[in-house]
Amino acid sequence: MFDFEKLDLYQIVKNQNVKVLTLLKSNVSIDPYLVEQWKRSSLGIMLNLVEGTGRMADQDKRNFLTIARGNVYEAVAILNLLKDLQLVTDSEYLDLYQGYESCSKMLLAMYRSYAK
Repeated sequence: MFDFEKLDLYQIVKNQNVKVLTLLKSNVSIDPYLVEQWKRSSLGIMLNLVEGTGRMADQDKRNFLTIARGNVYEAVAILNLLKDLQLVTDSEYLDLYQGYESCSKMLLAMYRSYAK
């Protein structure tokens, strides 16, 4: 088992991506550009977390965590737009929003742990 697979944060981010990709697969009304951007930002959270976990230097780890947190913000902005366009339900929005909020808080805590 790889170190990143042991992280609660990784499991949350992976589950978040399953939800996003499932929603995008079933909702063909969403503009293809937004679909690709949302996939990129949401998957970027997971991939930057994983890559940062594999780095040896704390500065490198913090850099990838910062990028992952930026990806969270991008994903939330897209989610907000889709809600305003009524392309996601209120329950889908709330579930995904809360997941991203948890990810953001956990990424910040992890970042701070490497800053000591």
